[in-house]
Amino acid sequence: MTARPTLENWLSILSLGVIWGGTFMVVSVALRDFGPVTVATARTALGAVALLGLMALLGRRFPRDRTVYLYAGPIGVLSTALPFFLLSWGQQYVPSAFAGLSMASLPLFVLPLAHLFADEPMTLRRSIGVALGFSGAALLLGPGVAGLSANPLSGLGQISCVSAAVSYAVASVLTRRCPAVDAIAFSAVTLVVGAIVLVPLMLALEGIPRPTGSLSDGAILFLGLVPTALAALIRVRVIQTAGSVFMTLVNYQVPVWAMVFGAVFLSETLPVRFFLALALILIGLATSQWSAFRALGIRR
Repeated sequence: MTARPTLENWLSILSLGVIWGGTFMVVSVALRDFGPVTVATARTALGAVALLGLMALLGRRFPRDRTVYLYAGPIGVLSTALPFFLLSWGQQYVPSAFAGLSMASLPLFVLPLAHLFADEPMTLRRSIGVALGFSGAALLLGPGVAGLSANPLSGLGQISCVSAAVSYAVASVLTRRCPAVDAIAFSAVTLVVGAIVLVPLMLALEGIPRPTGSLSDGAILFLGLVPTALAALIRVRVIQTAGSVFMTLVNYQVPVWAMVFGAVFLSETLPVRFFLALALILIGLATSQWSAFRALGIRR
């Protein structure tokens, strides 16, 4: 049985929503001076270095259970290397807000996977809640999404962003099935796996990155330390304690924050339908996790 989410879990979900919602804006800034593979590689490698340093500082050891590494390999690829590259590549051709909106589709992939391969049955209430939340995300996308960019590659950019959501969904369920392991060590291992995959690809396609002296340098550092290293720790902890389906709640927030950050800092257009979509998303949240809301006053 999946444990009821605690107040810590809910605060973690809120924090992740803000962090990941702002990530797409930061990626857009980094892409001004760096290629998509370099952006994906830098955030993965910097995140790995940060967590390895934290492990050394806290005296944490690498997992000894070989089964953990059987999971860490594919999880490292599916939760870091592949989605980071897909999002960076896609954001060359779509607004940062769209990349954030695409993450709202993740629950649709997680629910059936968790129902089949994990310990989280897809109940009627949960299904209704997720459907309502995703209908809000669909409203945010709207009928004019395909026309947001005159670039003929915008369609492929959209597919790339949605594919990243699929990758995250599979990684989330695999993380739930992985044997219990220290969150810091496991996050470090998965980021190392991602870096091992991406570094050779970057060197082959885009070469060694060099500082530009611009805001893009700071964006690269931020991506590696905050939405990658720090968020990886929070994400693994939430999945281990509250489940992969509960983790998908962050993806209802991400589109909201992505559009807010895109509008405020990048002057991206914020459609009127945003407010109606926001209402649907919040209703979906309340429906799918109503019992968890009620339990907050009991379990701390």
